Amino acid sequence: MRNSIGTLIYTRLRGEPVGTDEFGHKYYRDKKSRFTPGSLASGEKRWVVYNGDAEASRVPPRWHAWLHHTIETPPNEGGVPEKKSWQKPHQPNPTMTPEAYRPPGHTLRGGKRARGTGDYEPWMPS
Repeated sequence: MRNSIGTLIYTRLRGEPVGTDEFGHKYYRDKKSRFTPGSLASGEKRWVVYNGDAEASRVPPRWHAWLHHTIETPPNEGGVPEKKSWQKPHQPNPTMTPEAYRPPGHTLRGGKRARGTGDYEPWMPS
């Protein structure tokens, strides 16, 4: 599912560009918001225009924090410390995609599971 036409029109009329993440998603704030620096509860509207499918799990954590008013300043303006060396790159949720995890025995992996170790005896109707 792509961005809706309503989101694109609203962005064109009211959006002030704030930044872009590594996936090409563009972040906006309302030009006419009642934002006052130092007050996170000021009612500023923030949103994202996705590059490709509109899927919330594709938003990196740093931008997620800004969108949800956890931080005041956007990540590209120094609102979040730089990534630590131990942090892995952000990956969207792969559920319902070909990259999703499927354990052994899953129907999409052939439906065959390893035989029991002897303590398993399948129930058979008499």
